[in-house]
Amino acid sequence: MRLRVDLVLEVTGRSALTDAALRRIDDDEFMPEEERVHARTAVRSDEAEALAYLVEPFQLLGDMPGVELVQASWSSEQADYDPDVEAWDLDEDDEDGDDEDEDREDDGPGGR
Repeated sequence: MRLRVDLVLEVTGRSALTDAALRRIDDDEFMPEEERVHARTAVRSDEAEALAYLVEPFQLLGDMPGVELVQASWSSEQADYDPDVEAWDLDEDDEDGDDEDEDREDDGPGGR
């Protein structure tokens, strides 16, 4: 099963976000030093990078009964958010009850 989540966030404290990401990088005992240097530079220059270092899918699920996280990937990016623009309607896939995943299930063995 795949769970897709879209979040739109406003960064209200850039230095707090960056500092938290830098602490996470420094505390990561498994990160090689060469990668750590690169990560610190990326986090200092881009809020989206800082956010990506702080998102932890395993923590988002917690101890949800009957669910085991098998694989996770995520990314973050800078975006100019305008709630009045139709492109930002996060429910647009659900309006007609038909979304991309349902289309794929209907394809059958031979596709369309």
